[in-house]
Amino acid sequence: MTTEMIMIGMSVLILVGILLHHPSRTLGIPSLLIFMGVGLMLGNGEFNFVYDDLDKTAWIGGLALNMIVFVGGINTSTDKIKVAYKEGGVLASFGVLFTTLIFGVILYALLDFDFITCLLFAAIVSSTDAAAVFSILESKKLKLKEQTDTVLEFESATNDPVAMLLVIFLTDMALSTGKSIAASDIALELVTQIGVAMVVGWLVAKVAVSLLNRIHLSEFGLIPVFVLASFVIATYGAELLGGNILLASYIAGVVIGNGIKRGQLVNLHFFNSLSWLAQALMFIVLGLQIFPQSLATVFVSSLLPALLLILVARPLAVQLCYLPFVKASWKKRLFISAIGLKGATPIVFALIPAAAGVAGSLDIVHMVFFIVLFSVFIQGGAIAPLANKLGLNRSDKE
Repeated sequence: MTTEMIMIGMSVLILVGILLHHPSRTLGIPSLLIFMGVGLMLGNGEFNFVYDDLDKTAWIGGLALNMIVFVGGINTSTDKIKVAYKEGGVLASFGVLFTTLIFGVILYALLDFDFITCLLFAAIVSSTDAAAVFSILESKKLKLKEQTDTVLEFESATNDPVAMLLVIFLTDMALSTGKSIAASDIALELVTQIGVAMVVGWLVAKVAVSLLNRIHLSEFGLIPVFVLASFVIATYGAELLGGNILLASYIAGVVIGNGIKRGQLVNLHFFNSLSWLAQALMFIVLGLQIFPQSLATVFVSSLLPALLLILVARPLAVQLCYLPFVKASWKKRLFISAIGLKGATPIVFALIPAAAGVAGSLDIVHMVFFIVLFSVFIQGGAIAPLANKLGLNRSDKE
């Protein structure tokens, strides 16, 4: 297929997904399902078109995910961070670890995978998805008491780095038969990745903000271009130096989003548009990569793990994380326990071991696909009714 046909085809798919976006919001369906469905409808083999490239899909997914996390940082005010960083930070770190361990044990009892592969599977679905959380909270127009929505947003925007590190480590362990990795090595790598990402992301973004506020560019259209270049330097510079790219993306976004004094509106519109483009490309390519005929074989075997993740692993992990926060109400704990929305992120993470050739990883990709669907429909559909039932939803007048 020629480059021209690929460009036209992707553009048509994006247009279709955008046109379906408004009716999907009316029905309460997240945009990720619409764009992914567009990719799935084309299928693999339909119209003499076959797409099957795990490496390319993983690369596109990773690039799009970086942009989505960066824009999430731009849209996050420091006031929200001050409110949510303690609870959200614990959920984003220990919550991911607890979910991985609990769900890994559950999977080991259910599936025919070895324990490391089960832990890898659990790590892939351990984080909540920022795009899904933001999309559903916005579509439902929910404003929750006790800063519950702020905690959920902060957790979903910051828990991907820990999950990504676990996926990478466990992928290496799954490929290294008989070779163990010391806990001290894992801890050192984790500290290095977090430390480098925080320093590089903050430093580059701070310099960018300082230059923009001093130079006073007369053409406002140059401001988002400058920010985009700074984003690339901050994130890929951090990765080059051994830092976690997703954490660097989020920190750079927060610093730039809260620091720019001129052209904020132009910058916000520009990057929100880029975020939508990134989501559209990522979800469509993920839909193209998944073979519909392969999904039927794992549907039944995905149902029980999905329910146990939603009803057992996530709630237990959240309750453990909230042990230090004695002032948090049981209603808030219950709501956050029940709402651990999954989105495209687990599918992108599942492509890492699949591209590396881990045994059984293709089955994991397909099972993760169904877990995401179950999460969106069950947890996404339960947000508004559960918030109302628990009395956490507040009106604009309150």
